[in-house]
Amino acid sequence: MDSSVRERILVASDGSQHSVQMIDYVSSILDPGRFEVVLYHVVTRVPESFIDFEGKVPAYHYELISVEQWEQKQREAITAFMEKARSILVNAGFSDEAVTVKVEDRKTGIVQDIVAESQNGYRALVLGRKGLSDLKDFMLGSVAEHLLGLVRIPLWVVGASSPPAKVLACLDGSDEAMRSLSHLADVLDGSANMEIKLFHAVRTFHSFRNFVREVFSSEADKDALERVHGELDRVASMMQPSFDKAREILTSRGLDPARIDQKIVRDVSNSAHAIMQEAEEGGYDTIVVGRRGLSRVEEFTMGRISRRVIHMAKNRTVWVVC
Repeated sequence: MDSSVRERILVASDGSQHSVQMIDYVSSILDPGRFEVVLYHVVTRVPESFIDFEGKVPAYHYELISVEQWEQKQREAITAFMEKARSILVNAGFSDEAVTVKVEDRKTGIVQDIVAESQNGYRALVLGRKGLSDLKDFMLGSVAEHLLGLVRIPLWVVGASSPPAKVLACLDGSDEAMRSLSHLADVLDGSANMEIKLFHAVRTFHSFRNFVREVFSSEADKDALERVHGELDRVASMMQPSFDKAREILTSRGLDPARIDQKIVRDVSNSAHAIMQEAEEGGYDTIVVGRRGLSRVEEFTMGRISRRVIHMAKNRTVWVVC
């Protein structure tokens, strides 16, 4: 296949051992004939946190470390990692021209530089969950959260330690959620032996409902509660057209309909917790969520849900699709 028609995936790495896990995930889910992988790293002359500190304390001049030693060690580490990453991808079937290494000096900041690069026609941005140390893990979590609000392409935060086998695709009835299914279907190889569950959680207000139960006991109040439950059932039934459309999107790309399941849970107080509970109980290694919802208010809510899922899904991969 001509490299000019390949879709490009941007993989932002810090060169840590955990980044190898991210490369394994990418190599196992992408079709080498359809995609080009760009391995990207931003070189900082000193740790980003030291740069922030200098901005607040002008007299500070990186006296705690040797700038030259830090930069040299960082370049050595990223060079070794890029060679290993390229080898993993080539062994997975990617041609040499389908793997590009792009190491650039820091211009504005790690987050800002990644955002700028992501605007150059990529299909998705991939980021590892863990970094070089416990402190780096915290910083990477912050990077992922900042990127979530800035990038305009799907963001994959990789935390799974094995090739993807089970995907939990979260729907809310919006067109944006359908885009997440289209992205999933576009990326996956139709012949992949992968299970997909379409999932929706119907929220309710537990505190209000319990208050009504405890304070009011008339038949009229009980009837009101029955109507609330009836409304939840009605909302759940309204999701069926979305499930049908999602199935159509997936099967039209060649995915086996027998491997596509669906589930609606009712009466949940926290959507992110419901998603994580389903992922843990079902052993789903990859979670797909939309960043926007049915309205501006829902978009804010979905943004919070995706952030919470990223924080909670420690050993799973989360795709956030806008």
